[in-house]
Amino acid sequence: MAPISLDALTTLTTLTALSPLDGRYAGKLEPLRAHFSEFGLIRNRLRVEIAWLKALAAAPELAGIKAFSTDTLNELDLVVADFKVTDADAIKTIEQRTNHDVKALEYWLKERLSGNPEVMAASEFIHFACTSEDINNLSHALMLQEGRARVLLPGLERLAERFRGLAHALAELPMLARTHGQPASPTTLGKEMANICARLEGAMKNIAAVPLRAKFNGAVGNYNAHLAGYPDFDWEGFNRRFIESFGVTFNPYTIQIEPHDAMAELFDAIARANTILLDANRDLWQYISLGYFKQKLKSGEIGSSTMPHKVNPIDFENSEGNLGLANAVLRHLSEKLPISRMQRDLTDSTVLRNLGVAFGYALLAYDSCLRGLGKLEADPERLHADLDACWEVLAEPVQTVMRRYGVANPYEQLKELTRGKGVTQQGLQAFIRTLAIPDHEKTRLLEMTPWSYLGKAIELAKRI
Repeated sequence: MAPISLDALTTLTTLTALSPLDGRYAGKLEPLRAHFSEFGLIRNRLRVEIAWLKALAAAPELAGIKAFSTDTLNELDLVVADFKVTDADAIKTIEQRTNHDVKALEYWLKERLSGNPEVMAASEFIHFACTSEDINNLSHALMLQEGRARVLLPGLERLAERFRGLAHALAELPMLARTHGQPASPTTLGKEMANICARLEGAMKNIAAVPLRAKFNGAVGNYNAHLAGYPDFDWEGFNRRFIESFGVTFNPYTIQIEPHDAMAELFDAIARANTILLDANRDLWQYISLGYFKQKLKSGEIGSSTMPHKVNPIDFENSEGNLGLANAVLRHLSEKLPISRMQRDLTDSTVLRNLGVAFGYALLAYDSCLRGLGKLEADPERLHADLDACWEVLAEPVQTVMRRYGVANPYEQLKELTRGKGVTQQGLQAFIRTLAIPDHEKTRLLEMTPWSYLGKAIELAKRI
């Protein structure tokens, strides 16, 4: 076999990318890049460094740094607002020399602001008293804060809304339930969609409720350097206000790193939402297999390379697969990140670079499921035929009414009549006519059908 030409693979494209997130699926994940790419991380570090410098300059108690003019404050804000990929490239070039990413940003920032005399007079207050993790942990909190609010939750909300729409549209369409895969008390197709919607809504509330935490307390969490510089200053109160200005919760007790417990809580909450959706994908796959749903045809699409008739539920399968990948990464993150040897080790640093991987696979899964939901068309005839073949599901209401009126051994009588047997409408109604119950109850049971025995299913589906 001829060797592969490596020259063609040195340029990164969607075809040469090692990960499908940056290859095959790159176009679907554009919204994540601003938050979880290395550019996004560097930009958030810059936000933090600039905000810290501005906060120090605004504290009159700190001798050695003067308040900045309005023009300088505006210039500092523009450094963040105008930050470009070429700027991040310049920082990466400095990193090649320093072999330290946060220090490279500090040096770049000093170069970038070298023309401003006010900043240069206070240049050593850039990164003042900070360990790199002070910058990084707040930057990661901001990445997760933005990614959760702007990408992940909107993706789940679109799914919940689609399930709500199906719940309302299909609220009155009776369906044979299948507990353990066997015929069970009827429901409606809409009620089953409402169940998924309700679960997703609960999961979204849990995701949104996780407070992201950050620290800014130095090398081992005790403000050692801060107090060495200004021993009488209230650094804890000052840093609390600084962190809370970003909408992040202040963590007063840490080692060198913020211990990542809140991150773990967030990742577990996302994984639980993903598990709900994985369950929904499998049920929808089964409903398609049973014929309860048909799939709208897409012109030119091929289901099988050899079987022309096939219309496969590929969107739900794709979603299920990517949810598995997302949860594998999320669970590793939640299990690994809260663990650090003594006051610091670097095992979290490389792992944290994969936040976008977890979010990326989740977003792919949400997109695939949403696309699959858009293709679904219920088949009322198939649903009715299933119900009409299962009159034995009315054994439940019959024996319940028998219990009410004191008929002996109602469960056992219905078990003998129905268990493991096909029961016809005529056979069940003949049994009902023999019962020693009031005539009006006998009439009510005789009028009942598998497609009318729905309890509150319709009401519940419409209420969601």
